[in-house]
Amino acid sequence: MANFKLTISDIKGKSMSKELKDNDANPLLGLQLGNETDATIVGLNGKLKLTGGSDKSGVPMRNDIHGAARKYVLLSKGVGLQSTETGQRVRKLMRGNTVSEEIYQVNCKFDGELPVEASAEDATESTEEKSKDKKE
Repeated sequence: MANFKLTISDIKGKSMSKELKDNDANPLLGLQLGNETDATIVGLNGKLKLTGGSDKSGVPMRNDIHGAARKYVLLSKGVGLQSTETGQRVRKLMRGNTVSEEIYQVNCKFDGELPVEASAEDATESTEEKSKDKKE
């Protein structure tokens, strides 16, 4: 019963969000950050590389913590830590690098370009043109 919100970015910098529920989300369970998976689970042709994520309470995943557990880690820089002074270290709660059922959001990188979808403005223009044609 895993539910994931997938944020997919492409090589051009565009991103999109997809919601995966139940059986569609099962291929992601057990994968670690940095692993690649097939993009057909979201309806794309190519590969998805897992780059990060967070759990249901907003705790970020970190690549150098093994497993799926939440741990307090002493950090001086990197993922999950805002700017610090030189030499300052902070103990923060982090999530491991393995995707489990507690994960809510998974960030991915797509190896190609995301398909271009028609914007909302184009859709309204086309409906206005159709209504004008019907009136004439």
